[in-house]
Parts: sequence; C-alpha cells; structure tokens
Amino acid sequence: MNDPIIPPLAPVALHHALITWQQQNGRHDLPWQQQPTPYSVLVSEIMLQQTQVATVIPYYQRWLEKFPNFESLAAASEDDVLALWQGLGYYSRARNLHRAAQFVVAERGGILPPCSEQLREVPGVGPYTAGAICAFAFDHPAPLVDGNVTRFFSRYFGITGDVTSSRVSKHIWQLADDYTPPQNNRVYAQALLDMGATVCTPSQPQCHGCPVQSSCNAWQTDRVLQLPEKKKKAPIPTRAGWFGLDVDPTGVVLVQRDAAAVWPRLWCLPEFTEQPTKLELHGEFRHTFSHYKLNAQVFTYQAAADSRRVPWQELTDYALPTPIRRYLMALKKKL
Repeated sequence: MNDPIIPPLAPVALHHALITWQQQNGRHDLPWQQQPTPYSVLVSEIMLQQTQVATVIPYYQRWLEKFPNFESLAAASEDDVLALWQGLGYYSRARNLHRAAQFVVAERGGILPPCSEQLREVPGVGPYTAGAICAFAFDHPAPLVDGNVTRFFSRYFGITGDVTSSRVSKHIWQLADDYTPPQNNRVYAQALLDMGATVCTPSQPQCHGCPVQSSCNAWQTDRVLQLPEKKKKAPIPTRAGWFGLDVDPTGVVLVQRDAAAVWPRLWCLPEFTEQPTKLELHGEFRHTFSHYKLNAQVFTYQAAADSRRVPWQELTDYALPTPIRRYLMALKKKL
C-alpha cells in the first residue's frame, strides 16, 4: 500500500522553512543585494530577464558606475544607453529601462512608490518586476512569479497543465499571493528565487537539499522531472540574411538600423534585401532569435563615398548586435 501524500505546508510553516533555509544556504553576496534601492533593484531585475546571474554582474556594476540613479539615466542619450548594454542582448530591455527612468523623473519626481499597482504604471515594469521592487527594495508584501518560482510551485503543489497557459499561470500567481508573508518579504522572495536557481533546478534538481522535500507533491509522486508541464514548442524556422562589408585598416562602414527593424536603432553592417550575385563572399555567421534562426552571409562591397566609416578604435562606443560585434572583432584581429 502506498504511503499517504503529505499535503503542502501552510503559509506560515512554508515561510519559516524557506526563510530559515535562505539565511543558512541562500545567496547573500550578489551586488544588487548590497544596500538595495528601488533604482538598483529595477536595473538588476531588467538585466536578469532571460540572462544568467554570472553574465549580468559585470554589466550591472558598469551600469551603476555610469548611471547611478534615475536622473543620470533619464538624461542619457539612447546611443549611450545601448552602447553600455552592448553584448547583453535583448536590447528592448535597455530601451525599457531608459524609458522607465524618463517616466520616473518626469512623472514621479525621481521616486518609485512602494506600491505594486503604481509600479505597474512605469514603462517596462510588469507584475514580476513590480513584486520584486516591493520585496527587495522596500521589504513590502507583494507576490512575484518568474521561471524559478513557477518551477518550484509546480513541483511543490503538484500543479499539472501547461504552465504557459492562462489558467495555470493564474493559479500559480494566486498561490504566490496566498503565500506572500506579511513581513520578511525580502528574505522570503530571495528564498523562492534561490530555491529555483540552486535546488529546484530544471535538470538534476538537488532534492536532498530541499527544506520542504517531505511535503513536495512532485517528490512524493516521483514527478519531479515531469513538472512543470509545458506545451511542446514548434520547430524554430530558419531565415537567410545578407550583409555588406566595406572595411579597410582605418575602420568599417556601418549604418544605424530603423526603429521598426530587427535590432532596432543598433549600428550594423548594411543589409541587402536579396542575395547578391556579383559580390565576393567574405564569411558567414549564425544567430538564434526567440522566433527564428538567422543564417547570414557577409559579402565584400564598396560603399558610397558619404557612408559612415567607424574607426576601429571607436567601435566599442557603438551599440552593435552581438553577432555583428563578434564578426567584426574577429576580423579586426586579422588586420
């Protein structure tokens, strides 16, 4: 006869277990954990979207050195913002952060409110980021759900169904709200994120180190690797792209892309709408976007005399798409 399933802990008991675990085993040395402010929390949370902690740390530190507050960021040009973000990818995040700073300075006197609903009025601030600012900057109660929390809650509470669906997502957010403690929110929120990042990981979860293993539904029913459930993704299509290269020992010709194009407002090699038939192939590169894969070819061509030729020593001052930057950096070493 199978052992009876132990139900999930009540909120107070779960709070105590996770907070105790975090204080003893969680992460405490991340730079955005040191003297957090609403601004520094917003910067870190935007940077951490779809990017690993180790990658974000040096960008975060450089960002705060150049833009230490909302006022300095709001006053910066978009080119300066994108250049500092260069290499971190998903440049829409940098634009959102820039717009958020301009909004906070213009509409809120440079101050973020400790209220989740009001925080949602800030451009680029969604439910998770609003909750993170409330918890980490103000230590105020607010639910927050990201991939780490979704995975932990799905396993702990035994939630089935596609986690990307509206029904399941609402269920998880409701649980997050129900289990938000009235105090110690900064530590509790960090515990949730640390659990997903270091213990309740997507693969090879460290269940033996989980402080609530015995009451975890997935562990008791041997479904840890089956949860959370996700709808199978359709294969990512592949597209071709063709770029022009006019380069000499002094520099390379670049153009600034349109705001409506892929890589909006970034500086890039000129792109052809069709594959050139009379130009010499210089090289190739590949890049994966969220919705398709790009197989690109680079052709040697002669640009117009009035084209912008960027000196090699100034290349780092320009915001370039990651694959273009890598291609040019490799080329520069050969010159």
